[in-house]
Amino acid sequence: MTITLTEAPPAAPVARQIGRLQAYRDDGPICTTIGRLTLGRLIPLPGTVVAALTTAALLLVAGAQEHAIPVLYAPLVALLLTGPSATHPHTGRIDWLVPPILRGIEYGYLAVLGFAQGVSAPLIYGLLAVLAYHHYDTVYRTRQHLWPRGWVFRAGLGWEGRMLIAAFAGLFGQLSAAYAVLAAYLGVLFGVESVIAWVRADRGSGVQVNLEEEAEEAS
Repeated sequence: MTITLTEAPPAAPVARQIGRLQAYRDDGPICTTIGRLTLGRLIPLPGTVVAALTTAALLLVAGAQEHAIPVLYAPLVALLLTGPSATHPHTGRIDWLVPPILRGIEYGYLAVLGFAQGVSAPLIYGLLAVLAYHHYDTVYRTRQHLWPRGWVFRAGLGWEGRMLIAAFAGLFGQLSAAYAVLAAYLGVLFGVESVIAWVRADRGSGVQVNLEEEAEEAS
């Protein structure tokens, strides 16, 4: 199966500049800033695994207490454990595990926190669906050589920014409103940017991308 697609314009090709796995992390400005402090020398997987285990533990503790302070600790701890490795090239043999673990941290945190504080299921699903679309779109576009733009990741707040907003909103009893605003804002941002990118690709001169050959090479 051969698909004709177009190379995106050269401005701000995030995935080429920092590598696909780093693009798949979906780090925001805070995480990226912390990562620059270590100059990309910290191996990403150990801290990411510890962050996942710590987030799960803090959510369990928060569920057993009257006050939800540990809920705020979870994204802070995850940020401090994973942020220093944000600029690492992710060239290790199993560094491909880092992005899916981060997705599990973010999706799991938003889902557990939402259900624990009585946010309606459709609203939780809507927010997670928007994020899932963005992450799927990022992966698929890089495979087709349509590199995402840097401003999209910054405007999308990153996984850490979205978790921190949810944590603070939950502490003040405004989680439903925060989820609604995030779902609407991110839905427009990611949806419109994605549509524009694909429309521009269809109008340009094509680049042949054979998905079957890519699958064979990956295996």
